[in-house]
Amino acid sequence: MIVWWLLGVVFAISCGLTLVLRRYALAKSLMDIPNERSSHSVPTPRGGGVAIVAACSVALPVLGGMGYLEGASLLGVLGGGLLVAIIGFADDHGHIDAKWRLLGHFIAAAWALYWLNGLAPIQLFGERVDLSVIGSVLAAFYLVWMLNLYNFMDGIDGLASAEAISACLGMCLVYWWFDATSLIWGPLVLIGAVAGFLCWNFPPARIFMGDAGSGFLGFILGALALESAWVRPELFWCWIILLGVFIVDATWTLMRRLLRGEKVYQAHRSHAYQHASRRYQSHLVVTLLVVLINLVWLLPIALLVGAGWLGGGAGCLIAFVPLAMLAWKFQAGVAG
Repeated sequence: MIVWWLLGVVFAISCGLTLVLRRYALAKSLMDIPNERSSHSVPTPRGGGVAIVAACSVALPVLGGMGYLEGASLLGVLGGGLLVAIIGFADDHGHIDAKWRLLGHFIAAAWALYWLNGLAPIQLFGERVDLSVIGSVLAAFYLVWMLNLYNFMDGIDGLASAEAISACLGMCLVYWWFDATSLIWGPLVLIGAVAGFLCWNFPPARIFMGDAGSGFLGFILGALALESAWVRPELFWCWIILLGVFIVDATWTLMRRLLRGEKVYQAHRSHAYQHASRRYQSHLVVTLLVVLINLVWLLPIALLVGAGWLGGGAGCLIAFVPLAMLAWKFQAGVAG
């Protein structure tokens, strides 16, 4: 019962601190000013994602002290996430050159992988694959990509928050259904922390997440997926499937821009979700559609993979092909 009260406290801390951060941003003129690359039209305070970081930083160690989280995974996941958040916070308040941000991101990934013992053996099309050191290198790139793609996808009101909540809810169901409840507490804390922030970020948003919050979220979600693979290899694929909307949109957009020779580190508004928000003239509609896709399409596939009725590679293929078609339909990667 104490644990469930703690989750309520996490929500309250996040919600209250977001209000404080909003007032701080207004006082210090930390505003996201609309420009030709923006998906919003009104100057809006930024940096509210720090509330998510703070709430998680309070709750996760408490759960660790109560024996609900392993110390090694807590050090790796939260420690790496905090480093990413610090880098993002500094960038929100000034500017850090892209190469130094990237170096910091890889250091955070290496830290997390050290404590998580690298990449666990995975099931790929029915075969158990242990990539050893190569796997850890790939896992580092995966973590860096996850935190950056989450930053790329945090471009309209409520979307990054709704994606995190729906993906974590889906994984809590997967963990419960397939008797992996020891892993459930990390996603539950994220749900509480992000839900508190969403009270202020729900369309029309009164504050934006900022790089500190989006990078932290992407890193933590990616690290939780790697942690779950040590319990059951199928669980890693369940995470990837549930995060499919963000993975496909960001990856498709990046590849298309690379092929055209564009500077991919420059801000733009050519993601599929950005085109969709302009087509429907609504951030809320797109955010709710993404949640619907997660719950109606991706969650059932994740459950089939978790049950072992469908392989992880096949599950990703089935899940991602329609998402790729949507990315093509909404012209992901095409300047808008």
